[in-house]
Amino acid sequence: MYIDEDSEESSPFVMLTSPTKSWPASYGKKNGMWYASPGNQGWGSKPASRKPSIMEADLGTLSTTSGSIKRSAGRVIRIINNLDHSVQCRVLLNLRTSQPFEEVLEDLGQVLKINGAKKMYTGTGQEVRSFSQLRNEFADVDTFYLATGTALIAGSPIRRSRSRPSVVAAAPILSTEELPKVPLRGTRPRSKSRPRILYAPESEILRPNGEYTMLDIMKEEPTKVTIRGLRRTFYPPVHHAPAENSPPDKKLQLQWVHGYRGIDARRNLWVLPSGELLYYVAAVAVLFDRDEDAQRHYIGHTEDIMCMDVHPSRELVASGQKAGRDRKSQAHVRIWSTESLQTLYVFGMGELDTGVTAVAFSQLNGGSYILAVDSGRESILSVWQWQWGHLLGKVATLQEGLSGAAFHPLDDNLIITHGRGHLAFWHRRKDGFFERTDIVKQPSRSHVTSVQFEPDGDVITADSDGFITIYSVDSDGAYFVRTEFEAHNKGIGCLIMLGEGTLLSGGEKDRKIAAWDSLQNYKKIADTKLPEAAGGVRTIYPQRPGRNDGNIYVGTTRNNILEGSLQRRFTQVVFGHGRQLWGLAAHPEDELYATAGHDKHVALWRKNKLIWTIQTGYECVALAFHPFGTALAAGSTEGHLLVINCDNGAVMLTLRVCGSPLNCVSFNQVGDMIAMGSQNGSIYLFRVSRDGFSYKKVNKIRGSQPLTHLDWSMDGNFVQTVTIDFDLLFWDAKSLSPERSPIAMKDVKWLTNNCTVGFLVAGQWSNRYYGNANTIIATCCRSAAHDMLASGDAEGYLRLFRYPCISPRAEFHECKVYSGMLACVRFLCGDHTLITVGGTDASLMVWDIVEE
Repeated sequence: MYIDEDSEESSPFVMLTSPTKSWPASYGKKNGMWYASPGNQGWGSKPASRKPSIMEADLGTLSTTSGSIKRSAGRVIRIINNLDHSVQCRVLLNLRTSQPFEEVLEDLGQVLKINGAKKMYTGTGQEVRSFSQLRNEFADVDTFYLATGTALIAGSPIRRSRSRPSVVAAAPILSTEELPKVPLRGTRPRSKSRPRILYAPESEILRPNGEYTMLDIMKEEPTKVTIRGLRRTFYPPVHHAPAENSPPDKKLQLQWVHGYRGIDARRNLWVLPSGELLYYVAAVAVLFDRDEDAQRHYIGHTEDIMCMDVHPSRELVASGQKAGRDRKSQAHVRIWSTESLQTLYVFGMGELDTGVTAVAFSQLNGGSYILAVDSGRESILSVWQWQWGHLLGKVATLQEGLSGAAFHPLDDNLIITHGRGHLAFWHRRKDGFFERTDIVKQPSRSHVTSVQFEPDGDVITADSDGFITIYSVDSDGAYFVRTEFEAHNKGIGCLIMLGEGTLLSGGEKDRKIAAWDSLQNYKKIADTKLPEAAGGVRTIYPQRPGRNDGNIYVGTTRNNILEGSLQRRFTQVVFGHGRQLWGLAAHPEDELYATAGHDKHVALWRKNKLIWTIQTGYECVALAFHPFGTALAAGSTEGHLLVINCDNGAVMLTLRVCGSPLNCVSFNQVGDMIAMGSQNGSIYLFRVSRDGFSYKKVNKIRGSQPLTHLDWSMDGNFVQTVTIDFDLLFWDAKSLSPERSPIAMKDVKWLTNNCTVGFLVAGQWSNRYYGNANTIIATCCRSAAHDMLASGDAEGYLRLFRYPCISPRAEFHECKVYSGMLACVRFLCGDHTLITVGGTDASLMVWDIVEE
């Protein structure tokens, strides 16, 4: 529709957008500029001096063939069908038309498919009765609702928040004749800070059957959340499930932990008498029974485990953690039972500073003593009689880069510490003081990575240059170098002395495992090399301690655990991503999920089973399954889109989308479109066909802030995203433009709720039950049944809320097994299982959702 060329008063409005599809006219707003319509009708083509807002555009100059309309003569407004909020459009009203206001409302009703539209209301429930009110009283309002004369709003069933008084359930449709008349106050504009709201008296509103009128719903105020010092406002949808502040009736139970911490830790793999493998990932100690294909978990720690040692009886374990940000997460050492997983002793609270670099039991006295090395600036070494919690002595080593410590097997008062350019003996006297003897003279660039002992007490060390050195003691008690030889190319990750006198060494760089005969002056017996995909050697432990069968477990630098021997091939026991892990997606129809990380691996899993893994040429950070479950889309840090066949892991297609990381990727509900949010702030849209294996670029919607999360609307018309600054942005996928009115988008229904900000998830921010009021929410996910919300924050907390989560008083169930940011969380199909990935620590965990 156009303004008539003969008179500016003949046509009351111009429809700028269609309620059913994008309007094909050549006029409108694009890139901050209004373009003229055919024949120079409608808006002029004069560009604005700066990028105008919607309000500024509404007050621009109207141009027609008969002359120009003044600023107050025309307004661009959004009109919404109050019976169906998905039907809406923008129109250009001519406020100086000679048509009666009632006839204009009927014409607008025809546009929105409302027969007999007679009423117009603002979003706050105020009735608009004239063009004069549009010019003056409602000059700052750009969204209006149209209704018939018999009802103010459709009586769609919704339930109210628990915080409201429980009145007899709901309201009948309220007649406009029953509404109280609010007299106007002339033409003086209303105060913007206190808008007039038209409420029906509480006594007139009955609530049978859980239904509410628009007037009643408008009493629900927008939610305001402060994030990083900036306040953000989120508007409530007209219809939403009730807010329930009690915790959900289900809780989280850790079911499986994938991976192994070999990327930055040494001496972290043991075999217990039960045959279980013992290792740690993040803040969890894992006991893996290969025969039963089962795991047990010790989850007493609140921050990442930094070191661990097994008691000589092999029935107790000591594990030390790093310090957190609150008093509950101080650095300390926990001693616990491998049989019951019960914590027996805790020490070091308040004594240890930033973390525990090393922990070790004594050997000669049956493990009565335990040492701990603080990771603070002074690297304090302390010795404890752990059964009684007594501190026997401590000393500041003042050694940077200290990486390990151990008791001498023949003297419980002699301790060896080692690290970067450092190897020293500490003799603890009866008065608690320590005498220090430096074996490696300063300065030294060599990093002593591992220490072992010969049966007669001689010390064996390995260093970062690939050398093994044996130190003996002379008649005066002084240590000297007995022999030294180059065992590996560059760094040695670990040493282990087997019972028959065979020394095994593992190379971090050359990936070799070598056996040396200590009885024949360390003559090489044999060696083997690990596959390149496995990485270098971090630690070695015999499969059956005490037996001389040569079978060993190997923990690698790429977070894998292998089994084998020097005479046969090594096979993978545990697979983990070798670098940062950010990509996670859940299969739409099965309990499958996929992961992708900076190690260029993409893997498909079924709970605790690895189905396949492939190595791509790109670091991937975002994943999405096609709705049919046949294809998997991965976004890379270099702006590529990879399409992978879910059946066999074959890469079917690689597309160059942009030059920035694709941080979020998602298909719409029917699978014919994919949206990708980029680090450059833009949304890229591709048309999808052939069950997710054919892609054609549609266009992009320009933005300015990096995007982190993305959701499609149910109808596929809109996309909502979260920026790196936690702004919630909306995008029109049909007209390829940003949607600048959050009020107009409040009733859009979303296919998923992965965006971390919004009205229905606002309760996970600034929650009164958090230990830290400034908690940053890094990821969230809504269950398929719309009854639970899983949330992960930047401090590693995993929380389970009821959905919707609106109030900051919403209670939750909480688990703390990560030290850094919890990168992504997803519900699996059926809502019985939750998957989490840990970002920088590359950990992958499976949680069962069980009845409380």
